[in-house]
Amino acid sequence: MDKSSVIFGNVIDKKTLRKAAAQQKKFIKKFGDDRNLPYHLAAVDNEVLTPAFGAKVLVLSKEPMGPLPEKSIIIGNIRMGFGHYRISMAMASAAHAMGYTPLWLDLNSFPETTCTKIIAYQNKLYSMASRLSQKSKLFNKLVWDPLNTEGFKKLSYNAGDQKTAELMTPVLNDLARETPFIATHVWPAQAAVHAGFKSVVNAIPDNWAMGLHLSEGALHLVQTPSSYLSYRTLKGFDGEKILNPMGEKDICYAGHYMDDEMVRNIESDCKKRLDRIQNGKPLRFLLTIGGAGAQGDYFASLIRTLLPYIKGGKAALYLNIGDYENVWNMFREKIPGIEALSKTHFHDWNHTKSFAEIALNDELCSFDASSGIHVFCHKDIFAAVYATNLLIRACDVLITKPSELAFYPVPKLMIQHVGGHECWGAIRAAEVGDGTPECPNLDYACHMLRWFIETPDLLEKMNHAIMANKKAGIYNGAYHAVEKAVGKEVSGYEWAGQ
Repeated sequence: MDKSSVIFGNVIDKKTLRKAAAQQKKFIKKFGDDRNLPYHLAAVDNEVLTPAFGAKVLVLSKEPMGPLPEKSIIIGNIRMGFGHYRISMAMASAAHAMGYTPLWLDLNSFPETTCTKIIAYQNKLYSMASRLSQKSKLFNKLVWDPLNTEGFKKLSYNAGDQKTAELMTPVLNDLARETPFIATHVWPAQAAVHAGFKSVVNAIPDNWAMGLHLSEGALHLVQTPSSYLSYRTLKGFDGEKILNPMGEKDICYAGHYMDDEMVRNIESDCKKRLDRIQNGKPLRFLLTIGGAGAQGDYFASLIRTLLPYIKGGKAALYLNIGDYENVWNMFREKIPGIEALSKTHFHDWNHTKSFAEIALNDELCSFDASSGIHVFCHKDIFAAVYATNLLIRACDVLITKPSELAFYPVPKLMIQHVGGHECWGAIRAAEVGDGTPECPNLDYACHMLRWFIETPDLLEKMNHAIMANKKAGIYNGAYHAVEKAVGKEVSGYEWAGQ
């Protein structure tokens, strides 16, 4: 099924098509072509995903797949950083709450397949360039930011990705094509369309429209009205050329992709934050890191800014370092005395869940969730990602770059972006009132940290904005994704946003 030659009625030039074909041949030569191999899958329980969302993880099996739950829905994703996993968890949470069984399908988790080899290779290049962009301002200015804003935006980029996605279909062979499919990265969406799935929802991340995210044949979901208009018109996807637009049935504004339990509890969580603010209780800051790399000095400076307030009982810090234990060693070297203020919560998922529950309810325990520094690390990737989601509900301020976390219903301090496409996430948060504009530099970010503590009325306004946003349905994107995937409004279930 050729999806490269014509994209939404726009004919792709022959030079681009030759380049796309050459890229596919390069990948076949490097990683093989397994489109004729009979891969089988099995659905297994997972320590984190199954208790949380009733989800099953799809893994390779020697035997053909057995019967699946009657109301199954595939959540197609890839591990590329933590963002796409986090969006997938939101989809799984909403699906579970609405009576469906999520099937977790990570195309980057089958190392023997051509599909995973290609994704792992491209992910390695992306991560390397991302880290280099943080070390070299010149590389970031001349290469990385332009690539993330304008390079990936081009319609021609989509043509190449579509050709590559033809090699990603074999692992889907066991799955019934009638099974609803929600993709939280474009490659699973493209693979599902190429494989012939009947109902594919392509949940687009970020707030900057790019050709990279197109998967013709799927229903495109976006999180913001501005993103809807940019995608619908394909504005800027080929310079100043006016392109044929996407059809009305090709795209839908859904709202922010949020976990059911997070949306359902917005009022109670915000009221607890307001109580801490108004009664002068320590403010809880959450800093989440997916591997500090070259940003280590930046994060260390943020922590040093908070230290006097932590020592003075005016602030506490939750530090989730994901599955990168080496990051904690780096902070111990860069911030003398941090260990004396810190308690580590490493590699014990049940303990982390208990901590989040205790912190959320302000319970007293053997530790005080409102004082000091609490550091979290998990070897299990699902626990590493989901720990942030649990801690978000118990924190007062989330410190984050404007990535997928820019859309979450929690007051946010937006630090500097890593890729230029992220900038628009901070713009969205500032517009709906639940986050700051992006901090232009480290000094400004440190200033904002102090301002939150010393003049907390800004946090009050953010919490009131979050509650108003819920009433407006801004955080209902994951529910909409499920309904669009199954092709009907889900009856018998009252949305958390209603």
